[in-house]
Amino acid sequence: MSETIDIKALTELIEQKSSFVNLISRGMAQNIVGQNHLVESLLIGLLADGHILLEGVPGLAKTLAIKTLAGLIDAKYNRIQFTPDLLPADVVGTMMYSQKREEFQVKQGPIFANFILADEINRAPAKVQSALLEAMQERQVTIGETTYKLPEPFLVMATQNPIEQEGTYQLPEAQVDRFMMKVLIDYPEKKEEMQIIRQNIGGELSDIRPVINTAEILEARRVVRQVYLDEKIERYIVDIVFATRYPEQFGLNDLKDMISFGASPRASINLALAARAYAFIKHRGYVIPEDVRAVCHDVMRHRIGLSYEAEANNLTADAVINEILNKVEVP
Repeated sequence: MSETIDIKALTELIEQKSSFVNLISRGMAQNIVGQNHLVESLLIGLLADGHILLEGVPGLAKTLAIKTLAGLIDAKYNRIQFTPDLLPADVVGTMMYSQKREEFQVKQGPIFANFILADEINRAPAKVQSALLEAMQERQVTIGETTYKLPEPFLVMATQNPIEQEGTYQLPEAQVDRFMMKVLIDYPEKKEEMQIIRQNIGGELSDIRPVINTAEILEARRVVRQVYLDEKIERYIVDIVFATRYPEQFGLNDLKDMISFGASPRASINLALAARAYAFIKHRGYVIPEDVRAVCHDVMRHRIGLSYEAEANNLTADAVINEILNKVEVP
């Protein structure tokens, strides 16, 4: 009985603390038409302290969405345009010699901000990607012999174009795994596209003003970690992840030759964190199986390695996840 009271009290706290979610959603809707899933995913990344990789053809408002979100939060925002000739020093910073002081001084790079838009991240070579790894995982950067902490909150939102092959580099698996979610952006509906045309030819894009500050975001993150996650839900998350590693144990024999490697423990952690953040966005103090299913594709699709056989059969990671979700028992 006391547990029920705790959850009730927790839900009341979350309803109170999550009121800014509606303000951010309304603010995003001023400039972004439709794309509710994109807006929701950005909020999940923000609340669960996870980086986000957005993939979609050009012109689907990926950059605009990230810029708008950064504008709604009173925080420092930097955009880094990734190009084949970019160097690690262009991202993290470097040591520069000062003739006036006759000593080397640190010049911090654009990575020192709360929100980083890594635009067209797959255009930069591996040495630049590796410079990002430390920043994304450790929330710190080493320049020369000194290590510098990055500001909090720190969130990398990267975009990549799936259709272009020339001048692009495939992201290393270690880097892709650092992203909490990989979100696929699709074309808008007809009605939405008409609204986009009106908004752009009429010059109606709104000036975005902050509705929340970084201290409130950090407080919201602390509350998200209090969202109740039942042991049955934990077991459900582990079953989903294990089904990508040992599909035959879950009656998914057809998938055994289709998956070259399954999801890492990072998938289990991020699935739990993202489900909690999703429950918070829905103003709920506890996680239900639908929350896990809602975030599962975005958290898992970039963590499952498909075999040549799967590619020959045009089987996608999303199709594999669908089969797993249909088979694994829901608590």
